[in-house]
Amino acid sequence: LIDQYRSALLGKENSRYNRPQGENEPAHHIPPLNPTIGIPQGHFENPQDFGLPSAAVPGIHIPMKAHTRETQAKMTPRIAVETLKEGNRRFLTRTPIQRNLLTQMKDTAEGQFPFAAILSCIDSRVPPELIFDQGIGDIFSIRIAGNVISDDVLGSMEFACRIAGAKLILVMGHTGCGAVKGAADAVKLGHLTGLVEKIRPALQAGDEPVQAHLRNSSNRDFVNLAAERNVLLSVDALRTRSPLLREMEEGGDIGIIGAMYDVAAGSVEYRE
Repeated sequence: LIDQYRSALLGKENSRYNRPQGENEPAHHIPPLNPTIGIPQGHFENPQDFGLPSAAVPGIHIPMKAHTRETQAKMTPRIAVETLKEGNRRFLTRTPIQRNLLTQMKDTAEGQFPFAAILSCIDSRVPPELIFDQGIGDIFSIRIAGNVISDDVLGSMEFACRIAGAKLILVMGHTGCGAVKGAADAVKLGHLTGLVEKIRPALQAGDEPVQAHLRNSSNRDFVNLAAERNVLLSVDALRTRSPLLREMEEGGDIGIIGAMYDVAAGSVEYRE
């Protein structure tokens, strides 16, 4: 039944898909090109098959294509984490992988095989695909103010992992989070009131600062510490509220970790 559901929702395999990039290799190390091949044109199977590193190389167009069922199956939770870390390093060093997004759009029209699901805030400064240098069909992106957990988010995560085959769940908060600030100030505004209430346990989880007048949105350190606690509480909630995800993690099928994104620096710190 699960296989039938997968086929119905995800579509069939597209044989033109490519394998993902190989093991991480320093971008500055460029092995000699095969003289009979030269600089590859168009799409190809694997950059390393052509004597090229997996990372982006300035001046050389290395178009990357979408994952297939086979390449997704070869991913592990650990490889998925390292893939995101390498992507953020490319983001920070301004060496993104070259992609033809229209080609990726066409290649994923019949099916998708993302390797990770990322729960993050709706903040416009925190776009996961850009931060981790990923293309169309690479990740599931679930975004909600304050990256809070709800039944709908849990259902989305269960679909991403159990049905669609993602190997990693990353819950990512960020510095200067407006939703956390709203919770710190006990904002009352329509449906936002209920949302920020989900964040309040993160404000109450620590003893610092002791002074009540410092436990509000004007205290940057307090806000960022609460945002990190909120991530950790969300990670715990995934395990406690979803037996399905907990069993998959315990069985080694998926990983569940947290992270904090610095909106000023562009870097991601992981809570594994």
